Order: sequence, then structure tokens, then C-alpha cells
Amino acid sequence: MQETLAHSPEQRDQIERRIRAAIDRLLSGQIPTGGSCDVKTLAREAGISRAALYRTWGHLKDEFEKRRAASWAVGRQPDPREARIARLRDRNQRLTNKLARTHTEFNQLKERHQLALSALAAKDDELQRLRRELSTFRRTAPAPFLASRRLPAQQTGTDPALRPDRSH
Repeated sequence: MQETLAHSPEQRDQIERRIRAAIDRLLSGQIPTGGSCDVKTLAREAGISRAALYRTWGHLKDEFEKRRAASWAVGRQPDPREARIARLRDRNQRLTNKLARTHTEFNQLKERHQLALSALAAKDDELQRLRRELSTFRRTAPAPFLASRRLPAQQTGTDPALRPDRSH
């Protein structure tokens, strides 16, 4: 990659053709092992230094970057690794959003669960209170009062569902 300060017109044409060929290869997805679709790989593929690409062949570097940006803009990613990274970033963003929604739903369900538990506890307290009142009432109410509160079928014993089972 040794470069002289002055190139003949033939040498300049040859270097420009190498750079353009490297641009075409990179943008068509022919990425060398260990490289990517970037200026560093472009210089290496063209056989020139990166400094020379910036200093002498800046217009071709700019053309490469514009063409690469245009490819990306239309959804074509020349570098398979960069395309994979873009897909993974997109998937990661979707999963992050889904996780945030799931977390919000989970917190809402936890709140509803707490409210339901509170309501059940209140109902259980009320049931226990009513049972205590009933028990107290049964112990303290006079027997004639309890007998007068029975239904007619219970008083006469004619209700078959209330008769004692004498089959034993």
C-alpha cells in the first residue's frame, strides 16, 4: 500500500477503477472476512491507505457513503452482519416494548388481586360476625320463640327432607 506523492494518469485511473470496483463489491454484499461495509474496508479492498482515500480520493469515499446510505434508506443492507444487527435491534425494541406492556398489565393485575383479596377478607369478616351473632342469638333466645319461628312443615314434621333418618 506504498503510495508515491505523484501518480501518472494511468496509475490514477487504475486506482480509481480499483476503488470503484471495491465500492461495487461492498455494496453488492461481498464483504470480506473480518470486514464490513465501511470506509476502512473500502480502502483495504482497493489496496490504498485510509488516509489516501480521505485525502486524494475523497470524492469516491463520499460517493460510497452516499450509495451506502441510499441502500440503507430503501431497506437494503449490503453488509449481512449490519442487517442482522439492525434486525436484532428492532426485535430487541419490540421485546422491550412488550416487556413494558406486560409489566404494566402485571402491576394492574396485582392491584386488582389486592382489591379482590380485601373484598374477600371483608366478606369473610362479615360472615364470621354473622355466625357469631347467630350463635349468640341461638344461645340467648327462649325456646318458645325459636319454636314459633319454624316453618309449618318443620313444626309438624311432615316435611320428608327434615325427618330424621331412621334407617340406621
